[in-house]
Amino acid sequence: MLILVRHGRTSANAAGLLQGRVDNELDEVGVQQANQIAAALARADQRPDRVISSPLLRARQTAQATAELTGLEIAIDERWAELDYGEWDGIPISEVRTSDWQRWRADTGFAPPGGESLAQLNDRVDAACNELTAVAAGRNIAIFTHVSPIKSAVRWALGTSDEISWHLHVSQAQISTIGFRGSVPRLTSYNDTSHLGDRGTESTAA
Repeated sequence: MLILVRHGRTSANAAGLLQGRVDNELDEVGVQQANQIAAALARADQRPDRVISSPLLRARQTAQATAELTGLEIAIDERWAELDYGEWDGIPISEVRTSDWQRWRADTGFAPPGGESLAQLNDRVDAACNELTAVAAGRNIAIFTHVSPIKSAVRWALGTSDEISWHLHVSQAQISTIGFRGSVPRLTSYNDTSHLGDRGTESTAA
């Protein structure tokens, strides 16, 4: 099973800023969320056999809580990094022009200035998922990542078009799971935040 975990909250998340490759640390709420995720993944049905993380600090800090609780090492995989927003990184979402949002939604090859397109993101996430399929069919692999890669992995599991990403919501510190029937992926849970209790926090990118 692939266990897809979105990292805990950062101050940029709380402020509604686009957060791609900006390397922010978790805020106080994010640290608490990381511990809640770790407790949830320590259960027998979800206990990971491997831990993989995006190289970005917020994901690594979230993964560390689970690694410490389970005694596992963290493997870093660049393919699980957040979408590169280029010149938009760190700005309020509200400052992106409506015309740019519309073009982005209409064209998966469109990239923010100096950034990465949705199609490029999907290519790297597809490669990462395909590489893990044989192992994940029999073992639990926890992947600590971000909004866009989680949406992309869900698209991969469902076999849908690239555009589905615009129709998915990924909550802060959520857990989604992809199981397998042989080598065929199946989305088995999505956007679960029950482990957060009253501390669940909604935010957008990344």
